[in-house]
Amino acid sequence: MDKRIVENQALLNEARAGLTAIPKSLPSKWLYDDRGSALFEQITGLPEYYPTRTEIGILTDTASRLARYVPKGGALVELGSGSSLKTRILLDQLPDLGTYLPIDVSASFLQASASDLARSYASITVTPVVADFSDDIDFPVEHGAQPKTAFFPGSTLGNLTADEATALLTRVRQWPGIEAFIIGIDLVKDIRTLINAYDDAAGVTAAFNRNILHRINREAGGTFDPDRFAHEARWSSEHSRIEMHLVSHVAQTVQLAETEIAFRPGESIHTESSHKYTEDTLEKIVRAAGWTVDLFLTDASKAFAVAALRPK
Repeated sequence: MDKRIVENQALLNEARAGLTAIPKSLPSKWLYDDRGSALFEQITGLPEYYPTRTEIGILTDTASRLARYVPKGGALVELGSGSSLKTRILLDQLPDLGTYLPIDVSASFLQASASDLARSYASITVTPVVADFSDDIDFPVEHGAQPKTAFFPGSTLGNLTADEATALLTRVRQWPGIEAFIIGIDLVKDIRTLINAYDDAAGVTAAFNRNILHRINREAGGTFDPDRFAHEARWSSEHSRIEMHLVSHVAQTVQLAETEIAFRPGESIHTESSHKYTEDTLEKIVRAAGWTVDLFLTDASKAFAVAALRPK
């Protein structure tokens, strides 16, 4: 039997569970290794990918209003911080902020971003936290009881199911010292605009999607040939979401450590969902988790929104 090297047992366990299920799927968090994070940063600058520039526009225009939700001397906690590009817009309006706590699963990417921010904002304590925001967060002891505002830009909430989103909002609501939650959400709009945003002409999103197969090969004993899978973006009206899939071109069998995974021609792996909201559907989810929408800001075309939540 072929015993392949496994460096990431958690990835192997979740990949095996998802790829032996019907239909096949992989958790989207595994898209974001160092290369995946870098590719996503490229995606945010593509002409088809409107969410980033639209959200930046909203934040730029309303940062002084949002700053009122961050306690003086408190902590701004960013979930899935990435390059922290949008955070700078808020930080420029927060001269009395005590601490910035960026949370991300990609340790090297997080450290590089945190070091850059620490140089730019010398008066703020920047403490990176390597963690998966879908789990409970162990804050550094010195920041445990500090007043906090959570910051979750980029419409990442949409990557979660309704139950997962409610669970995340509930966990954040239970953080010690939590006072507010500033969150970015993508809104329902015409389907063609949505599809194009997740299937760009340059193929960067396709490379980002296939990168999860490279990661499984490298860390979880996989034998995927990524070129045998096509990237596909689909709109699901039933779930109000864009879905990213990797579709097998051919009948094939792939090794995953000691497990064999068979694919039919046209069979897909569902790798990511991006739910699109209305103000009403957001309100329903946040209320179930103990929050209320205190401020709801959109761009002129109502393509994207930034909401400020308060604990109920």
